[in-house]
Amino acid sequence: MSTVEAKLAALGLTLPDVVPPLAAYQPAVQTGVYVYTAGQLPLVEGKLPVTGKVGAEVTAEEAKDLARVCALNALAAVKSVTGDLDRIARVVKVVGFVASASDFTGQPGVVNGASELLGEVLGEKGVHARSAVGVAVLPLDAPVEVEIQVELLP
Repeated sequence: MSTVEAKLAALGLTLPDVVPPLAAYQPAVQTGVYVYTAGQLPLVEGKLPVTGKVGAEVTAEEAKDLARVCALNALAAVKSVTGDLDRIARVVKVVGFVASASDFTGQPGVVNGASELLGEVLGEKGVHARSAVGVAVLPLDAPVEVEIQVELLP
């Protein structure tokens, strides 16, 4: 077991299977020392635990927890192309999309779920640049979607 996966286990988390693509794309692609993930939905065993807009059908706290699931799915996608999460030198960028009610402005707090998970699991390697974007709707009516870019050790 890798050091990163041991840390996940210590947090009571298990790296899930890679979420299969919903369309014509790959869950993650490596180019040089970088891995880019596709947007990861908060699918758990192939299903969304909740759907709808944050600030309407979904609370900000629920969405923050879902962003953690997205980050966990993103790590699984990274492992699918690298074979070992210990190859991560650092998380470079996180982009979070939040399906938002028209008056919801707490997107940064929601995406903190993903950022905090990456920090818990990777420590300083998990510190990253980030965007948190409110959108009208996401695939499958998901409340949140997260993609990450990581740099690998040479």
